[in-house]
Amino acid sequence: MLKRIFFIAAFLIISAVSGSYNSANSQSLYFCEDVDGDGYAISESSVFNISSKGGYLKFLTRLPYNVGTTSVSYDIFLVDSEGNEKYESTIYQDVEKNWTWFWKEVTFYNAGRYNVYVYDGDKNFLTSSQIRIQYY
Repeated sequence: MLKRIFFIAAFLIISAVSGSYNSANSQSLYFCEDVDGDGYAISESSVFNISSKGGYLKFLTRLPYNVGTTSVSYDIFLVDSEGNEKYESTIYQDVEKNWTWFWKEVTFYNAGRYNVYVYDGDKNFLTSSQIRIQYY
């Protein structure tokens, strides 16, 4: 019985450690006010306040590998109160194949909750995240 508990505990610890390792090295999309020279978000948030005339922020994508393509796209969807997505726009960006991080300045004019999906030039999914834009 003690052996069984030991093996279960060891399995759970190994699973937790490997799970955190994978998530630490996964691709991520951040929303921020700026990006430093090493590719890290400055003033990262999932909620941004804009004026009724619009406001901008930066989309920062970080990958644990080279992007391997010369362009990426950001598909932006407005999410309604029931969780349904409505396509808003696609933004394209030129990148270098060896880049592991890149950012794009994006302007929003309307308040709401948005899902953003990032794809490489071959339309392979890279990462996604959600942002809420509100008026101040």
